[in-house]
Amino acid sequence: MGNFDKLHHICIVVHDIDKAQAYYDSIGIGPWESYPPLAEYEELQVPSLEGFKAMQYRICNLPNVQLQLCQPNRDPSPQRIHLDTKGEGVFHIGFEVRDADAAETKAKTDGLAVLMRGRRENRTGFTYYDTADKAGVILLTRATNLPGK
Repeated sequence: MGNFDKLHHICIVVHDIDKAQAYYDSIGIGPWESYPPLAEYEELQVPSLEGFKAMQYRICNLPNVQLQLCQPNRDPSPQRIHLDTKGEGVFHIGFEVRDADAAETKAKTDGLAVLMRGRRENRTGFTYYDTADKAGVILLTRATNLPGK
């Protein structure tokens, strides 16, 4: 299995997460739930720890893919920069992998630079790659901690 052959989620950055969720609910996309606290990541490499931990996420598990809404705060973060420069829209596309560290190593071997990363104590977690210029979007690999999360 490759790093990018099992789609897991599409993450959309928004200015107002409550307003966005209400719209999705109104057209039959839901239910939504708050993503578990981002404090569970103990090994983090992000531009702003405060900005990362303050982001609000909501997820909706559809039969074939998870949708994520993300509302960053004013602290500097790639999500905030995207929102300020490009507006609301798809921030990243996430792919599920079995082993977060092995996927990251393979991606680096394939020439991808790491933009951000985070790991839980059990080594599950995520890696964002600096692919926006070439792929049109940031790609992410993640090893899931809990089913549906």
